[in-house]
Amino acid sequence: MNWIIKLFTEATVAHAVLIYGLVIAIGIWLGKVKFFGISLGVTWVLFMGLLFSYLGVTVNKETEDFLRDFGLILFVYSIGLQVGPGFFASLKKNALGNNLLAGSVVFLGVIITITFKFISGNHITVMTGLMSGAVTNTPGLAAAQSAVKEANITGVDNSMMTLAYAIAYPFGVFGIIFSLLLLKKIFNTNIDTEKELHRKLNIFRSKRPVSIHLNLDNKQLIGQPLRKVFELLKDPIVISRMYHKGEVITPTPDIIFDENDVLLVVVPKHELAQLKLLIGSVSNMNLKDESNGGLISKYIVVTNKEVTHKRLGDHPEIHQHDFTLTRLNRAGIEIVPHGNLYLQLGDTLKVVGTEEGVELVAKVFGNSVKRLESPDLAPIFMGIVLGVIVGSIPIHFPGMPVAVKIGMAGGPLIVALLMSRFGGVVYLNTYTTNSANLMMRELGITLFLASVGLHSGGNLAAAFVNGNGWTWIIMGAVITMLPLLIVGIIAHKFFRKTYFEICGLLAGASTDPPALAFALKMAGNDIPSATYATVYPLTMILRIVSAELLILLFA
Repeated sequence: MNWIIKLFTEATVAHAVLIYGLVIAIGIWLGKVKFFGISLGVTWVLFMGLLFSYLGVTVNKETEDFLRDFGLILFVYSIGLQVGPGFFASLKKNALGNNLLAGSVVFLGVIITITFKFISGNHITVMTGLMSGAVTNTPGLAAAQSAVKEANITGVDNSMMTLAYAIAYPFGVFGIIFSLLLLKKIFNTNIDTEKELHRKLNIFRSKRPVSIHLNLDNKQLIGQPLRKVFELLKDPIVISRMYHKGEVITPTPDIIFDENDVLLVVVPKHELAQLKLLIGSVSNMNLKDESNGGLISKYIVVTNKEVTHKRLGDHPEIHQHDFTLTRLNRAGIEIVPHGNLYLQLGDTLKVVGTEEGVELVAKVFGNSVKRLESPDLAPIFMGIVLGVIVGSIPIHFPGMPVAVKIGMAGGPLIVALLMSRFGGVVYLNTYTTNSANLMMRELGITLFLASVGLHSGGNLAAAFVNGNGWTWIIMGAVITMLPLLIVGIIAHKFFRKTYFEICGLLAGASTDPPALAFALKMAGNDIPSATYATVYPLTMILRIVSAELLILLFA
């Protein structure tokens, strides 16, 4: 039996694997347990690491440091790949208001944290951990710990930062949800009335493309080429089918309009009114009937890497008469295809045309979903290498005695964001399936949380014996709720946001999926998820950057 005792006590690789396996497995199992309908999820891995450490279980320090940093890299890199396209989209003008409000939540939380630092006398590392736990943002904790290491800050006990995070986190989850309920009371919101309001507003009308049949009533267009319509509109549209001279066709831009033409148009909703004025009235004819003209429609998945390296309009194969690309679905968002668009692996195109034409599109763009099931690991690890290099670049600021590095949290995140958006342009395939991305992200965060938990549990009892733990809980609750309440009231009063929109916005500003799940259940629709998705990418980056800056500026 000596071998089993040595396995649990000697600092070997097998011992480390055993301890990490137990901490992660038990933590994940407990994470599935719900309290009052809410689960703390993967954060239980941190709690189990703290418990093991408190009971005296330790692992080799070099192994612990490697697994912590490698897990952090995997985690932030997978986040960057996931939110990259949405991050760049969120910077567009129409999302400015939502991101300004979400950024204000982050800014207020930082201001309150700094204020508490000077009032309480706690070290900035403790306050940064407290802030990250209060807003349920694990990457912020990781970034702060990385900043302490990269800036060579001495005399700092990182375990206290982790303890502050762990103590504030559970109250942060419930505090966010309590803030949403408190705002509901302040606004005197009636859920049924709110649902009816959104039904009338139809807040998605300006984005999602729709199809409509239009008669050619505008006599000035007769004798003009179809491209004339494209030139007169600001946003791209698609004429997917056309009733022309007694037959249904997929038109080309050079076809000449004739009397009695009927057009099936795919158009963004905000262009619909102008399009009716330009072309004519709504037609009763149904050109979508596939028996009408022998045209079919089919969804094609982009799986051919080669087509992602140039604009959609630069593919000579698509400039022919037998089909039309009518819609493109990317990460759940529908857009109208146009010539300046760069395709990405995993995009889904809706194609209308003859059977031969549709098969040609499938051949050009791949349409082999099985290809996407095997992730291309080489670009992923090349991105990680570039991320580590970027994170290690020394940045010199006046007045700072040492150079600053953005570290293992900032570097891989920035590179992943850029690669997710521009990787195809430089022939780097960064596509991963949702399941592969989730696997990499969960593996990374569990390794990181287990490492920081195993490193920090020795001080757990002391934190409550000397009274710090109870003070941290109170300060964490203020950091959690006060910014949400202030920004929620401002969003309602000055930005005219509805309650459901505010719920999604505040959940996204807190990067808190449990709060979003609560809001969705309360709303009974997907309204909160729209604003959540709009602000989440930028907020995640701000949370990470703000945690690093607090360390670098005050430590």
